Amino acid sequence: MKRMLLIIIAVMFIASMAFITGCKKEEPAKPAAAAAPVEEKVKAGFIFIGPAGDFGWTYAHDQGRLYAEKELPWLETVVVESVPEGDAVRFIDRLVQEQKVDVIFTTSFGYMEETVKAAEKYPDVKFFHCSGFKRSANMGTYMGDMFQIYYLNGLLAGSITKSDKIGYVAAFPIPELFRHMNAFALGIKEVNPDAEVNVKWTYAWYGPDKAREAAESLVAEGCDVLAFTEDTPTVIEVAQEYQDKGKDIYAFSHYSPMQAYGPDAVISGQLTDWGPLYVQMLEDYKAGKLNDMSDYDLLWLMKDNVVELGAEWGNKINPKYVDTFKGIMTDSADFGNISIYDLVMKRYDQMKQGRDVFDPFVGPIYDQDGNETVADGEMANIGNLFAEMMYQVDNFASPLPQ
Repeated sequence: MKRMLLIIIAVMFIASMAFITGCKKEEPAKPAAAAAPVEEKVKAGFIFIGPAGDFGWTYAHDQGRLYAEKELPWLETVVVESVPEGDAVRFIDRLVQEQKVDVIFTTSFGYMEETVKAAEKYPDVKFFHCSGFKRSANMGTYMGDMFQIYYLNGLLAGSITKSDKIGYVAAFPIPELFRHMNAFALGIKEVNPDAEVNVKWTYAWYGPDKAREAAESLVAEGCDVLAFTEDTPTVIEVAQEYQDKGKDIYAFSHYSPMQAYGPDAVISGQLTDWGPLYVQMLEDYKAGKLNDMSDYDLLWLMKDNVVELGAEWGNKINPKYVDTFKGIMTDSADFGNISIYDLVMKRYDQMKQGRDVFDPFVGPIYDQDGNETVADGEMANIGNLFAEMMYQVDNFASPLPQ
């Protein structure tokens, strides 16, 4: 009897446990974690006129490319260096057909016609040409332009020269060069109407030997201040060599920080931060804003904070010469008797506000033959500055190249 009672109790326990288990709510299976979406990559090709290590124009563009890569995790870039002007299409073919790029940046004025041809050939690729003025449905333009900075450097150059002869080493006679040289010359004229600008043309963007020869020739002719549009620090090195020998020859740097190449010779210069422009253009592409690029012209000036006065970031004027310019006085039509240093800073502040506050290219402006090119009180339009300016203003001593 006792055994039977134990069996009955065991059966009842098993039954109750089965009931409890059956009543327990079954936990639903957890769904597998969703895979993070893979962001579509954009592949951009860069065509450079010189080597990325030239410490000038190409170096500055390459720094901008690297900045864009850092800021845009979806960006991949391909670089082709030292591409001759007039031969860019051949290299663009490789970028499109072999590298399968989505976007191409051509970074020299002389690539303009080649970029037009390539844009026609590859309508599904987006093209951006630096410093030019021709556009199409899949080709836009961009520039961080420095003519305002050149003008400020002209104020400094015109006030420090002792010989009233200022030399300029220039690459090619194109609107970009004349725009910058003329702005420089107009700054010189504002503070020193007696000074003249002398030019030596190298017909090379990257030509350190030609630049050295031109700089030495200008010094031999009496120039004691040198500026240049050439993509190496050679002109600065020449000026520093004279400083080391006890002769005061000064220089202005070009596009990249070059103070280290002429610590005693460099007064200031012009700098461009291409990174923000490249980020803007690539983001516009990624956002689908470039269906028609016929009117796409990304032109940024001083007010856009991509161009800066200085031979190194952080110093608008070489600290060695700040007191020198604070001690040189001039009579300004706008500010009265003022030091060159203060005049430069006031003009700097004006141009940071925009062209309508102050601009170097407000008439009357005359070319060296006495022809009025910008009427009194008028401002040269951007089309004139970028596509039509093929003259030298009236304080140039050198004739136009033939």
